[in-house]
Formats: sequence, structure tokens, C-alpha cells
Amino acid sequence: MDHAPHFIAGEFLNNKEDVIESIDPATGNRIGSAFLGSKSIAIKAISVAREAFEKSKWKGDIRLRSKVLLQLATNLRQQQDNLAKLLVQENGKPLLQAQKEINAAISEAEYYAGLARSILGRTLESAPNTFSFFMREPTGVVAVIVPWNAPVTLLIRSLAPALAAGCTCVVKPAPQTPLINAAVMQCIKDIPDLPSGVVNSVNENGIEIGTVLATHPEIDVITFTGSSRTGKIVMEKAAPTLKRLSLELGGKSPAIVFPDADINNAVSEIVKATIVLNGQMCTCISRVLVSKKIEQELTASLKNALGSVKIGHGLDPSTNLGPLIDMENQKRAIGLIELAEKEAKMILRGEPGLGDLSKGSFISPTIFRIDDTTHSLVQNEHFIPMISIETFDNEIEAIEKSNATRYGLAASVYTNDLNLAMRVSRAIKTGTVWLNSHNRHMAEAETGGYRESGMGRLHGPEALNDFLETKHIYLEAGKN
Repeated sequence: MDHAPHFIAGEFLNNKEDVIESIDPATGNRIGSAFLGSKSIAIKAISVAREAFEKSKWKGDIRLRSKVLLQLATNLRQQQDNLAKLLVQENGKPLLQAQKEINAAISEAEYYAGLARSILGRTLESAPNTFSFFMREPTGVVAVIVPWNAPVTLLIRSLAPALAAGCTCVVKPAPQTPLINAAVMQCIKDIPDLPSGVVNSVNENGIEIGTVLATHPEIDVITFTGSSRTGKIVMEKAAPTLKRLSLELGGKSPAIVFPDADINNAVSEIVKATIVLNGQMCTCISRVLVSKKIEQELTASLKNALGSVKIGHGLDPSTNLGPLIDMENQKRAIGLIELAEKEAKMILRGEPGLGDLSKGSFISPTIFRIDDTTHSLVQNEHFIPMISIETFDNEIEAIEKSNATRYGLAASVYTNDLNLAMRVSRAIKTGTVWLNSHNRHMAEAETGGYRESGMGRLHGPEALNDFLETKHIYLEAGKN
């Protein structure tokens, strides 16, 4: 679509007054536009979703929900090449990563199609002929607030369990990626068995739509992926109506490399996890904690590997690293690099693209050495391809430094000592720890954050919990 519309009650809706341009971050060229949302359109979408929840057979028909999710997976698979190419153009990530993102979204839809038919309650006989029935029921209307860095996977990752549970939804895509969202909505529109109004989508307009979703009394659940700062704002706005929240927020993911680690494997994993999604992923590695015994060897290898990544347009199959999402973020990245150059030891300095790449929001990887874990360079999430090198003497110091920030989303540990790996993994305050690897995500395995990295869990069976209520029905069957 050249113009991204809203999607309400099974139909696309265009409001002609206001549009926002969608820009290819690699070239700066316009690739389309989106119709801006409004408070009235958002309220209409919420009303439609509420009516579909209360009056359609959706919330009570597990086989229908399973069938719809399988149809969604089929439609995504049929369009995956087109979706991947559009994702590259609008988001900037390399094509291989875009293809993996669409495949991951298909896997999410298929997985929750199965779980939709396995939502079980339980019973208890608390006394003779006295029974308690515990029923699992859908919560209601869900607001799905989607970020721009993985706008297909992170949409389906939240939408699929909400639909499997029997909820209806209003989606708010990121303003940077409205076209790919509209393309996914077309896949949803083409599901013949989906009742009208179960899935709706309204484009953002500044913060207007997000504010409506966070405050409207007919929204029961908000599932949000984004920065910790914005997550706190969502939480504050949702507090008066006591909405249920599922928040996957920021990260400051450390890679902890012990002296006995396979250096080649550690470098390979760290490099991939530094530049994935062009450094714009909440589980990207941004801190490398390394034993002083191997600091020089690891640092030299990382400098060589990150200094050699191929930067370019995502549609070029040789590209390893694409642009940041926009020029504003490139400017922010340059400021962070200048800060690191001033207040830390620069090892590899990131630079904007040259020649044809100067038209896009490119930035090459940065590595710096720092000892002060209280510094903002260590404490704050940067969302660019930049890592700090921090050293430790022993296991206790490695754990202390890993836990030195308020974030707790993910980490990875590199060692051939299984006992050491398990001790450190249990001591690190993060929702996910990968051993000798990083960023292994799958529909079956829960992810989520500790502390300021969020609340609730995504993926896996636990993701359903955010969209289900437990009802207790009591019966004294022995009484006449």
C-alpha cells in the first residue's frame, strides 16, 4: 500500500485530512504515507472491539480462534517475500533479518493456534460434595502498542496470545512503520472466519492515540513494547482505570566472558548481537564484561570483527548492518559517541555513512573501554550498535557488575564450565540468560524483564496469563 489506512470493523478506513510520510532510512526517500489517527477514530475502534467481544462468538469458541490463527499464519507465509522487502525499506534492517522476522511471526501464530485449544481450568472438592470450579476466561479488550524495530514479530507476539485467549484488540503501530503494519492488517482482513471487529488498528498522531488507549475505561489490558521511560508513562496513565499491563521495556544486556570461554564463539555471538536490527533491539548486547586475563585478546578480536561489518542498504545481500531508524536517531548516536570519546577510552569510533550512504541514517559500530559502572554510558540504554568493554577479576565481581544497572532483560554467559555457568545464570537479575550464545528467541520460550525491563511474560504458555482472568464458581452439591 502506498498509503497506510486504519483498520476498523474488518474494513480499511482513510481520513483524508492528515498524513505522515514513511521514509526509507537507508536513502531518505519517501516510500509512502500513513493517514494519521485521531481521538474519535481510536474511540470508534475501541467501541467496535468491545462490541465484538461482548456480542460475537469469538470469546467462547476455542476452535474458531485456533482456525483464525492458523489462517493468519498461512496468509503471512503467502506474503512473506513481499512483507520482508517492505520491512527492509521501511525499517532498514538487512533482508535476511527481515525474512527471519516474518518467519518468527508465522511461528507465533501457529504456536498460539495450538494453545487456543488448550486453555484449561481446574476443579477442587474442598469438602464432601462441595466443589470449586476455576474457569479461565478472556479479559476483554486489549490495546497492542507496537514498536518500530521489529514491527511484525512484536505485533504478532502480542496479538496471537491475546486472540488465543479470546480477547479482541486495538493495535497502535509505530509512526515510523505504518506501511508494514497495514500490510499485516491486509493479511488479517483476508481471514474469512475472523469476526468483524476482533482486530482493529489505528495509526498514531503524536501521542494522541496512545493516550486514548492508556486511559480509556473500555481497554482492559495494555501490552506494550518500548523504552522504560515510555513504559512508565503508560503505567501512570493506565493507573486510574487499573488496567492489566504487559510491558517489555528497555535493556542493557551484558555478555560475560570468562577466561576459559571459546573466544571465537564469544566474538561471533557478541558481534551478531551488537548489530542485530542495526543495534536497535532491547536484547542487543551493549556491555561486554570480560576477565582481565583475556581482555586484550577479546578486545582486539571484537575491534577487528565489528570494524569489518558491511554497511549498506538492507536489500543488498552482502549487508550486515543497515541504518538507524531515522536521522534524529543518527544525531543522537553521534552525541553518544562523542561522549564516549570524551569520558571513556575509545577503541573503535562509530561514524556516519559516506558517499551514497550519507543520505541515510547510517552509523558504524562503536567500542569503548570504561571502568565506572555508575556512568551514564553504562547505565542508560542507547539503542545503537555500541558496546562498552568492562573487566572483572573473579566470578563475584562479574556478577556484581552485571547487576549494576536497573535493567534486567537478558544476558549471556561464555564459559566451558557448566557449574560456573549455572551459578552465574542464577545470580544475574535478568529474565533470560543464554549460555555460549545470545538472542535465541522462540514462540515456545517465555521472555520478559526484571526490574525496569518490564513486567509480565511474552512467548510460551505464560503469555496467555496476561489476557485471561480466573473465575471461581462454587457449588454445594450435597444440599437439596
